[in-house]
Amino acid sequence: MKDKKRKPSEEDCPWGFERPQFTREMKETHTILCPDIFPIHMRLVTEIFKMYGYRVEILRSRGRQVIQRGLEQVHNDMCYPAICMCGQQIDALTSGKYDPHKVALIQFQTGGGCRASNYIWMLRKALHNMGFDYVPVLSLSFSKVEKHSGFRITPMMMVKGLIAILYGDMMMLLKNQVKPYEQNPGDTDAVMDKWYAKLADEMKHNRGLFGRALSKNLRAMAEDFHNIPRNAVKKTKVGIVGEIYVKYSAFGNNGLEEFLASQGCEYMVPGVFPFFQYMFDCHLTERDLYGDGSRRGTLLSRIGAWVGAKLEKRFQKALEPYPEFVRPGTFRELRERGEKLLGRGVNMGEGWLLPAEIAELVEKGYTNIICVQPFGCLPNHIVGKGVVRTIRNTYPHANICPVDYDAGASKVNQENRIKLMLALTEEEDG
Repeated sequence: MKDKKRKPSEEDCPWGFERPQFTREMKETHTILCPDIFPIHMRLVTEIFKMYGYRVEILRSRGRQVIQRGLEQVHNDMCYPAICMCGQQIDALTSGKYDPHKVALIQFQTGGGCRASNYIWMLRKALHNMGFDYVPVLSLSFSKVEKHSGFRITPMMMVKGLIAILYGDMMMLLKNQVKPYEQNPGDTDAVMDKWYAKLADEMKHNRGLFGRALSKNLRAMAEDFHNIPRNAVKKTKVGIVGEIYVKYSAFGNNGLEEFLASQGCEYMVPGVFPFFQYMFDCHLTERDLYGDGSRRGTLLSRIGAWVGAKLEKRFQKALEPYPEFVRPGTFRELRERGEKLLGRGVNMGEGWLLPAEIAELVEKGYTNIICVQPFGCLPNHIVGKGVVRTIRNTYPHANICPVDYDAGASKVNQENRIKLMLALTEEEDG
């Protein structure tokens, strides 16, 4: 009697080789290497992992050699964020700094329908080709967390992670509005370091996560940034939107924020927390429009949307005493702006959120918009470049500059496009 053919499982790889497990023993011996996705937020997120016994290190390597590593080992038709993130990890793995037998890699995925859903398997294939089959690759996804006996995300870790994103958004919002004007260079960075240390210590002892303690921290943070001495000078205001990795990562956008600072600009980057709210909303939208999704997923999304609305109220209230700070609207308001430009069913990639963020930034005074897009990112180009005309019809004073980022793109050309946008702004102001 012949053995029945075993059905494929989540343990299998589409190329036929095994997926190495991150075991409980590895928690004590292995360092988890993580690409630099959200530079401000990741400092807190990694502290949370460390609280639960994981050795996590953020990779901040940049440069042409890192891109080249990604191009050599990842299919060159993959999108730019994949080349950047996998390139950082492969470069670290082969740098000699780490023992490959005591290293694991981690990738964060949205679980959407674009090429980003293939990051994890492309990285595993690259490791197989390089002879590093034994290196575990962990995947954190909005839709599914892979199972490893030694890697487990507990409910409390998820709560702390969500709160860390909220705190990170507050720091990013205030830092971007204070640092360009500070009288004493370094004051803003010192305040941020203070809060990183304070929040990490509180989270370690399960404090500052709920209710009044959370609100108290948000208010105190706003007060500390408010108290930084600033110069009363006029600067060009620029908003940054686009694909989620390139929007935040200095490696992905070739140091865009540093460049804008050198040009005398104040820049605003929408928060990360609304993207989480957007993901919950996408699930509910697909349920309403197409009847798609499980009951459990719908319930979790409804809970997530409810919690998000409660947290953003505390965020908003903490900023009320300081009218000099531009504060973002609620997610409901953001969604209403998006619906005027694009249907809610358009939710692949950044979907309707991207034009909604442009609309909010323009209404808040950031009329110069840089839309950062990985070349060939179909969802982003459709909801980015594809809605430019509609946005300009709605907001005639909006100055929108789409900029493509790719392994072969020239940083000089990117910066020249931005300089042209800024020059046009100066002419209009003059």
